[in-house]
Amino acid sequence: MSETVRFVVQHGYLLLFCWLLAEQAGLPVPSIPLLLACGALAQDGRMNPVSVLAYGLAACLLADSIWFHVGRRGGAKVLRLLCRIALEPDSCVRRTENALVRYGLRSMLVSKFIPGLNAVAAPMAGNSGARFERFLAFDALGTLMWIGCYLGAGYLFAGQLETIAAYAMRTGFGLFLALAVLVGAWIGWKFIQRRRFLRKLAVARITPEQLQDRIRGGAEVLLVDLRHQRTGLEEVPGALRIPAEELAMRHGEIPRDRDIILFCS
Repeated sequence: MSETVRFVVQHGYLLLFCWLLAEQAGLPVPSIPLLLACGALAQDGRMNPVSVLAYGLAACLLADSIWFHVGRRGGAKVLRLLCRIALEPDSCVRRTENALVRYGLRSMLVSKFIPGLNAVAAPMAGNSGARFERFLAFDALGTLMWIGCYLGAGYLFAGQLETIAAYAMRTGFGLFLALAVLVGAWIGWKFIQRRRFLRKLAVARITPEQLQDRIRGGAEVLLVDLRHQRTGLEEVPGALRIPAEELAMRHGEIPRDRDIILFCS
């Protein structure tokens, strides 16, 4: 235990910078335990909380700025890439898009606290056409709130964290194996759910050409556009516009005497 503490104290700031940079770049490395540990070390004077905030802010802003410009240049291609990587891309991208439309860049203040939103918030902000200076200001404030929250928690509950850490060291490999199995099982279940969802979509999907052939053949078809009503969105001729989040409330507007085609991307 003492060797681990000495390592964190000796390399703490550089370790924190690299760890947060890797997490914000998209790697699955949870940073909350490290932030809590930094708070606990700050409580007894072995780390400077201002330096922790500075190094953490620098790492997050560097990664988020890169994602912002990648999203601005890559647009839909970047979002499709993130959709392939994420376990729940449909919900997280939709929630992020809705938050950006409703609250603008103010949504960056809380994006790091919400799983799934952090991965796509910066590139979607870049894709939305927002000014980089405003994005950077809101992102910096949100990052300081996020780091400060867990740093403060580690500072206030340093004693409890030391007790947990000591128990973990005594338990050793057994606890690590149990946690690894639980995390692996959760990821595996989410992956299976994702594959089932994609298989259902593959069965029910219709191409634009097939839809056009059906309309030309005289079939009564209603196209429902589920995309959010944001500026710059191209209208679909003849489609009924109902954003996905309003579908449950407005389903009565959809006639039941014809085939329904949902358009969501």
